[in-house]
Amino acid sequence: MAQPSKLYRFRIDLSDIDRGIYEQLDFRLAMHPSESMPYMLTRALAYACNYSEALEFSAQGLGDPESAALSHSDATSGRTLLWIEIGNPSPKKLHKASKASQAVKIYTYKDATQILRDCEKENVHQPEKIEIYQLNDKFLTALGEESSREFRFSLMVQEGALTVTRGEEILNTEFKRYYLKDPA
Repeated sequence: MAQPSKLYRFRIDLSDIDRGIYEQLDFRLAMHPSESMPYMLTRALAYACNYSEALEFSAQGLGDPESAALSHSDATSGRTLLWIEIGNPSPKKLHKASKASQAVKIYTYKDATQILRDCEKENVHQPEKIEIYQLNDKFLTALGEESSREFRFSLMVQEGALTVTRGEEILNTEFKRYYLKDPA
């Protein structure tokens, strides 16, 4: 018998200094049995770091490998403005994402240079549109240590740095940022 997904609640007080967004986020994520805690936390942080009212999680999550993990579509035209992937997506999926969207972001807790190496061997449509953000795995491990089914914390985003405050505990990290192709 297959294991059921676990439902986690996130309550995040978001202060995105760079974009001037200050929101209280309250959402739930289902963690599929094949999904790791770092993957789920990366999904939650990607949502917070790109928050807009139009940003949506994939309706079927891991059950639909062809769609974006998160996406933001234009309400009028339906065109995808932002396609977000988590982990290390294949060059084929990035090619599809780049053709379907104005911008593509990848949030990974793994080695981002592996994505770069994989994509060097493949033809990816408009690689200059693809940004990669690598999160520190020790940061994610510390964030996931209180693995109750509810995560409650404050998140400040400023100049590529993340500061999470949870009670008396403060966790800091910076994104390592890469481009699939330098957008020069």
